Amino acid sequence: MKLGELLRGVAKTPLEDIDITGIYSDSRKEMGAGSVFVCLVGKNFDAHSAIPELVEKGVSFFVTQRDCGIENQAVVEDTREALSRIWANWYGNPQKSLKMIGVTGTNGKTTVTTVIKKLLTAFGHKVGLIGTCCNEIGDEVLHAERSTPEPDEFYSLLRRMADAGCDWCVMEATSQGLDLKRLVGIEFELAAFTNLTQDHLDFHGTMENYYLAKRKLFEQCKSALINIDDESGKRLLSEIKCEKKSFSVKGEADYYADAVCLRPHGSIYWYCSGQRAYRTEIKLPGGYNVSNTLCAIAALEMLGYGPERTTPLIKDIGGVRGRCEVVPTGRDFTVILDYAHTPDALENILSSVKECADGRVVCLFGCGGDRDPIKRPIMARSAAKYADLLIVTSDNPRSEDPHEIITQIIAGLSGTNAEYVEIDNRREAIFWAIKNAMPKDTLVLAGKGHEDYQILKDGKIHFDEREVVKEALDSLE
Repeated sequence: MKLGELLRGVAKTPLEDIDITGIYSDSRKEMGAGSVFVCLVGKNFDAHSAIPELVEKGVSFFVTQRDCGIENQAVVEDTREALSRIWANWYGNPQKSLKMIGVTGTNGKTTVTTVIKKLLTAFGHKVGLIGTCCNEIGDEVLHAERSTPEPDEFYSLLRRMADAGCDWCVMEATSQGLDLKRLVGIEFELAAFTNLTQDHLDFHGTMENYYLAKRKLFEQCKSALINIDDESGKRLLSEIKCEKKSFSVKGEADYYADAVCLRPHGSIYWYCSGQRAYRTEIKLPGGYNVSNTLCAIAALEMLGYGPERTTPLIKDIGGVRGRCEVVPTGRDFTVILDYAHTPDALENILSSVKECADGRVVCLFGCGGDRDPIKRPIMARSAAKYADLLIVTSDNPRSEDPHEIITQIIAGLSGTNAEYVEIDNRREAIFWAIKNAMPKDTLVLAGKGHEDYQILKDGKIHFDEREVVKEALDSLE
């Protein structure tokens, strides 16, 4: 590709006829003639400092945020934004061939995007999905490293979707992805907001910054669907300028749920739109999944697929891997895996389980290392509201001492009567939970969900809780 074509919409250069063979933003990678290097400024490293070394290696062109005194450079205001636009050009701007739907919020993104994708598929569309659990191109399932991928992977995925004949792409739009300009240049047919609760403060610093990052999605969409049961949702609805609709499970909105009946393995409610109401049955348990499915049905209605068509279909849509996933045990107790890793998500899953439980609710959970430490004691208090026994253990400790993380979690139980045990090693904690399970217990393993790994100080290891549960059950025989 010629440099001029690569930089279209990004910057102008008199060197536009240079042949470009690769794009880089990591100075540690091998590169040389034909390479374009985009200088990003991070918290710990400013890539502009690597320019002299990269010039010696023969890099052909640099995109910078300041004049570095070299001839082969283009100075732009924001190199992260430039990087996204450059990758879009590299892959032929595949987003222009797809209708894009973005879902943002702390909790519920994976379920909402999955349900929307399944409904669109049922209407005969070939749909791509970008999310936390996996990426999908129609029926093809691909590994996902990040919920909102880096620009090179993101536009590569969109290119593959377009080439495979997809006409829609449904994706999770994370606050980090939005803040890091990974979605710059995308125009969304519809953007949806689920909720905002404490998470990612290690990255954003404050809840206000976290909210502002989410709000960026609604500056690049044709229409918006907002959950007004959430205070941040109410604020968002008042601030955004695009066409907008609201949804609620608690009161009046453009789309709302009425006469909700929660059941152990799903719910029944009436989906209300204007003067119309449609009986809706879902297989996904918990009140939060009433909100999630309501969002999905409302999104389809905004896109032209009426509830008379969607509500009959949604009853056949099953759960999402790692979201209130029941693991077969063959025993007289139940094991559930759930990705809940925020205080609000933990309360949602445990309160839903508590409503249906015949015995104790036992919650095994931890908190990730090198992440927001403020929420650790809050997680403990949230779990203690509904669980009869807490097993406090590791999640992804990363570079931190697992026991120190657990100590910070348990500090949140001060002044409560919560019963708990501490087991640093998560595998040992699961074995202990299985061994000590009583008849009719419901054991909730929270925090990992779909993940099949654990990140320790020494690196990533394979860790699939389905396998660990089976091994623990086998050990009882």
